Amino acid sequence: MDLAIVILNWNGRNWLEKFLPNVIEHSENTFIYVIDNSSTDDSVRFLEQNFPHVKIVHNKENHGFAGGYNEGLKEISHEFYCLLNSDVEVTENWLTPIQNIFASDSQIAAVQPKILDFNKRNYFEFAGAAGGFLDNLGYPYCRGRIFENIEQDHGQYNDEVEIFWASGCCFFIRSKDFWAQNGFDARFFAHQEEIDLCWRLKNSGKKIFYTGKSTVYHVGGGTLNKQSPQKTFLNMRNNLSMILKNMPLLNGIFLVLFRMILDGFAGIYFGYKNGLSHFWAVICAHFSFYGQIPQTLKLRQKNQITDFYEAKWLVFKNFL
Repeated sequence: MDLAIVILNWNGRNWLEKFLPNVIEHSENTFIYVIDNSSTDDSVRFLEQNFPHVKIVHNKENHGFAGGYNEGLKEISHEFYCLLNSDVEVTENWLTPIQNIFASDSQIAAVQPKILDFNKRNYFEFAGAAGGFLDNLGYPYCRGRIFENIEQDHGQYNDEVEIFWASGCCFFIRSKDFWAQNGFDARFFAHQEEIDLCWRLKNSGKKIFYTGKSTVYHVGGGTLNKQSPQKTFLNMRNNLSMILKNMPLLNGIFLVLFRMILDGFAGIYFGYKNGLSHFWAVICAHFSFYGQIPQTLKLRQKNQITDFYEAKWLVFKNFL
């Protein structure tokens, strides 16, 4: 498997020091890269002094998660990419099940392992858990995690099934499929860019898979805390953008209009629970989304899944 494990870094020297040795130990016969997103700490010097065999790609500025990977991956030529967060602990033989899934079907474009919580190791982790889906209103959720409710891992998701989206914290993808979609939407900066990419892949006829035979542990919130208003802003804006971009147009317009009402209630709830800044973040997210509508429409693919809900059922029925 011609695999490049690629870690995007921004001021994450502590994460690299803690987790990079573990990645190296359990990733034989792979190529390991760190894309540095114009860090201002001593991350690069630390890597050069302690891990000279790890290849460093230098981005001239901080492009965020989406743009940072897009820019850095231009310098990395391998058949497969593993986009791995710097705060992830991998496990022994974590790569073999991934390799087997890719080998089983050339239409499988992306794969995600089981993602557990680094600090509560018998629980699933918020960002990805056991594979991602979208509900009928376009909100993302995972097997093992719905809203804030996290399941304990009892082996209930040790299967291998088709999913709707794979988590960006440990995201395996064929490089040809990544570039066929022009990578992530750099406008997203961070959050839900992997869901948007997976949706575009599915619109083009590709498959996204999960394997419970491979396990990683994710800390989460290493760069942007879950309680940050900026996180609320990015999640809300990017979710609306990917709906309008990837759904059949009339379905997308109708859902966005309906979401205006729902997001209003969500803003009130967030404001009550987390403070006025989160209510304001929802307002700003909508106006930012409205400003992006002309460009979003231009980015729509020629082919959309004819019936979004039918497409979801084709995925769901595989593990019901």
